[in-house]
Amino acid sequence: MKKMKNTIFSLFACAMFLALTACTTKEAAINNLEKFSYELRDKSRNYGVKDWEIAANQFISLRKDISRHNYNEAERQRIRRLEGECAKYMAKGAKDGILDKVLEVGSGLQGILEGLGF
Repeated sequence: MKKMKNTIFSLFACAMFLALTACTTKEAAINNLEKFSYELRDKSRNYGVKDWEIAANQFISLRKDISRHNYNEAERQRIRRLEGECAKYMAKGAKDGILDKVLEVGSGLQGILEGLGF
């Protein structure tokens, strides 16, 4: 009887550990997406082509990680909001970064043309 109680207790403890680990991992996946959105918000304006490749791969990896878990409606809503923010920052950062490069090249060309007397 005592051995059976120990077995039941061990199974219960193992189940609790797995449940806690699953919850932590599930929440960690959302937190990683949130951190990524902050990274994009704060730094994507200065990204080059290689940075954008890394960011795109990271976004895909984060979405794969998130897809491995089951979320309730509130969590899915948070995930959709964060994914939307990431998409917005990626589009804005890429546009602004490209526009800045074009303007830099344009001002450089303007200086060259002025130097040539045009």
